[in-house]
Amino acid sequence: MTAKMPRSRVQIKTLPVYCESEEVQGVRVLHRIFWSFYPCIVAFRHYKPLVQVDDTYLYGKYKGALLVAVAQDGNQNIVPIAFAIVEGETADAWEFFLSNLRRYVVTIDGVGIISDRHNSIDAAIARSNRYSRTEQEYNKNYQRLRERGEAYTQWCDEISIQRWVLAFDGGHRWGHMTTNLKSAEAHERVRNGFTYSEFATKRVEESFRHAGNIVVNRFDRRNEMFEVREMQDGSIHTVNLAQRHCDCGHFQVERLPCRHVLACCANQRLDWQIYVHDVYKMSEICKVYRGEFVLMGDPSTWAPYEGAKVIANWTLRRATKGRPKSTRYLNEMDSRDMRRPRRCTICGREGHSQSRCPQRAGPSSAGDQS
Repeated sequence: MTAKMPRSRVQIKTLPVYCESEEVQGVRVLHRIFWSFYPCIVAFRHYKPLVQVDDTYLYGKYKGALLVAVAQDGNQNIVPIAFAIVEGETADAWEFFLSNLRRYVVTIDGVGIISDRHNSIDAAIARSNRYSRTEQEYNKNYQRLRERGEAYTQWCDEISIQRWVLAFDGGHRWGHMTTNLKSAEAHERVRNGFTYSEFATKRVEESFRHAGNIVVNRFDRRNEMFEVREMQDGSIHTVNLAQRHCDCGHFQVERLPCRHVLACCANQRLDWQIYVHDVYKMSEICKVYRGEFVLMGDPSTWAPYEGAKVIANWTLRRATKGRPKSTRYLNEMDSRDMRRPRRCTICGREGHSQSRCPQRAGPSSAGDQS
């Protein structure tokens, strides 16, 4: 793979093979393998700075687990970026995968990671059904949870609040709360001469429909600070365009202008498009798929391999289906039976035993005689 697609990354960890106490030279046992294709490595630079990792068991001849890291572009399309085959969900296996992922693919800082809350993953993040984008929402939802039972809140208190509440995660989740990434179902659209993804366009258009019901009370254009009021319920929100922050929480979580930001821009005739993150622009999404995969070709055309022979780990082989094979030692009776065919003791013929002999008298034959 690295010969066909240079700068792809592959890391193989093997174990020695022993015959009694002597190590066998030229043969190794496959233990773990990590790989990432170069087009995926380059494409990650234009994804959301968010990685989700998950695993699945192998169901073939050998036991083990497949570890996968996926990312998402600005149009909610999912792309796998790295893989690993390991012996199982152990702490060492996850460390092998995540360390290589960090070293070769996710080389920038400030990238969020989401995973199942598995004991073997150091970056385990708690799942929650309550997505609190503001501190007020969190306090309200936390109180509701406490009313259901102290055990619920005690379980949440044991987890760092930054790991399961959007209002305190520093925006690293981009609004995602589980490892269940959703892909986009539609294609791109164009608005006002600027091309954005379908996801971003829908969100902005939805915000535009509600922006007309918002009144800007006070503003400090020099510091880009605004105070707005919802006409329907009278709630007041503070918008800080310089820091890209709004009390509603949507602006900083999704990196898209919310209805309050759009109302401020309309009031002061500001260009709202500068507050759309670059990851949602089609020019950036096209860069994700700019890399090409090279055909591997027939194995006979590959360069000869001169390294040690790598064999499968026989300790991970699954038991074959069907009747288990006998592992007992053969005795003298077994050897005698294998030397000559069986002979029926009733009719004297070979090829069957007395239990299957057609001349054996049974209930039916006795009934016929009577």
